[in-house]
Amino acid sequence: MVFKALADPNRLRLLSIVKAESSGESCVCDLTEPLGLGQPTVSHHLKILVDAGLLHREKRGTWAYYSLVPGALDDVAGILAKL
Repeated sequence: MVFKALADPNRLRLLSIVKAESSGESCVCDLTEPLGLGQPTVSHHLKILVDAGLLHREKRGTWAYYSLVPGALDDVAGILAKL
């Protein structure tokens, strides 16, 4: 499921944006513009990344904030290194 989630370029871009954020998290409201996609589409991609165990979602008021699951990308890299 992780590799299927990573197969989409928009999801890779979302991971990159969240990882690059100095606070370690990004609001869904800040993720639509860089991708040029609507909020429902971005939310769909984020849900797939959460379900795959790559992102953590925290609801604050009307917005959701996303952060990388600690060690998730290292786990993916470890699997790839064994191939």
